[in-house]
Amino acid sequence: MTAGDEGGSPRMAAVSGARVGRYRVGLYPGTFDPIHLGHNDIIERAAKLVDKLVIGVAINKDKGPLFTLDERVAMVEEQTAHLRAVVEIEVRPFDTLLMKFAQQVGANAIMRGLRALTDFDYEFQMTGMNQKLNPDIETVFFMADPARQAIASKLVKEIARLEGDVSAFVPPEVERRLKGKFG
Repeated sequence: MTAGDEGGSPRMAAVSGARVGRYRVGLYPGTFDPIHLGHNDIIERAAKLVDKLVIGVAINKDKGPLFTLDERVAMVEEQTAHLRAVVEIEVRPFDTLLMKFAQQVGANAIMRGLRALTDFDYEFQMTGMNQKLNPDIETVFFMADPARQAIASKLVKEIARLEGDVSAFVPPEVERRLKGKFG
């Protein structure tokens, strides 16, 4: 008996909430130092496409993060708490090759945000390399919301360090943490 024989199509089953097909796991990696409104936008949009969203917080000591790994994980946990009623969310640190981490968490897709042409050039090259490492994992790109295209963690930290107003770029909890770091 098929879904059509029961009075509904597989598409209708998916719309009604029944799981059809394989379990979709997306991975959104980043350093999140700090997480900002642009990150939140991508996370919320990515969460609509998957059954589970893993947010991989990269350790990346080469970038010299302002916030500790624990602080960055905590900020991401805080910012994604409201989504847990809608989609399974897991926040995990990682310090390995992205595609290896994607396999470890069972990801079907890597979620990435694009702000500008320079992002595209980098992401285009990275996607090609990742495709060679594991052709079964797709990369999904989200164009940044035009209102958030200029936001970058590096710039947010610089503005905060110079005692500028970052309230248009980060959630209030993150703004408090930035003020705590810079006094």
